[in-house]
Amino acid sequence: MTDTKYHEPEERSLQARRFTPASEAELAKAIELAFDYRGDVRLRLRHGETVEGYLFNRVNSGAHPDAPYVEIFPVDRGVQRPARTIPYGQIEEIEFSGEDTANGKSWEAWAAKKEFQRQAEAARVEAEARARGHL
Repeated sequence: MTDTKYHEPEERSLQARRFTPASEAELAKAIELAFDYRGDVRLRLRHGETVEGYLFNRVNSGAHPDAPYVEIFPVDRGVQRPARTIPYGQIEEIEFSGEDTANGKSWEAWAAKKEFQRQAEAARVEAEARARGHL
């Protein structure tokens, strides 16, 4: 169950921001931000290639022999491509290129909307009951 006390206040969107990490720790933090981002990211790789798409997974532990790496669904001019695996060491820059679809949609806003809907439904049912003479 989700509780509002465990939610941090929403921060400004990462949309259109660009990170050029200077260390492995900064790269790991930027990748975590990209993983949590609900939009496309653009990865500029060390050999000059650019990959844009939805970053849907990252493996940062040594459990996998090729770790750490990210997995991304690349998009090329609106065409969906198969998932691609990219080692952390190949990533030079991360840009948050797509629209952040979750920006401004906090838990509190969702809960307030649901409470309003619940109250509206209760008022509708009460009005119908009164019209029938049950109240």
